Amino acid sequence: MINIFKITSLFEGISYLLLLFVGVPMKYFMDNPILVKTVGMPHGILFMAYVLLALLIRSQMKWDFKTTLIVLVASILPFGTFYINKKYFGTAF
Repeated sequence: MINIFKITSLFEGISYLLLLFVGVPMKYFMDNPILVKTVGMPHGILFMAYVLLALLIRSQMKWDFKTTLIVLVASILPFGTFYINKKYFGTAF
């Protein structure tokens, strides 16, 4: 389950960065919403999977409330999921 979480957090982070730094500027500055439309739904699914998996592995990782909250908040910060992987799992991905 932990390996699934690490993979999910990697893809969630990549999809979030694509949306935030490529898709949104393309949509509003170039009037081209194609990337937002194609990456938006997978990102939403990955985000929900990240949150669900974080809650499921909470006891296995022996995270207290504060740590769990940090892991969950990291999912809404750019590069946050990469930080979580490095800090709590010792890997960059």
